[in-house]
Amino acid sequence: MIVDLRTYTLGIGAVPAFLKLYAREGLPAQKRHLGAPVGYYTTEVGVLSQIVHLWQYESMADREQRRSALEADPQWLAYKAKSLADGHVVRQESTLLKSVDLAALAGEPAR
Repeated sequence: MIVDLRTYTLGIGAVPAFLKLYAREGLPAQKRHLGAPVGYYTTEVGVLSQIVHLWQYESMADREQRRSALEADPQWLAYKAKSLADGHVVRQESTLLKSVDLAALAGEPAR
């Protein structure tokens, strides 16, 4: 399993407008292709005006297939065009996280 950790840094005061457009137009397309996010958050302490979201995939191949389908979806492309035109996102980061089997590393028997 892998998790795609995405962090978007927005301009000051842009979080409410970004989230409203995303909830109305972006999320439905993503859910159709990616399923529900593992989590969707905003920052309260530290670097502010950030949106942090996590998406789970079975493998890199699964991620590539599902994201390719998303990028071909006309509703998603229309949402991205509107979001880009709004200019709220000033930085975007994506980190892929690989799960660790701690039980196997500790020498515990398989269940």
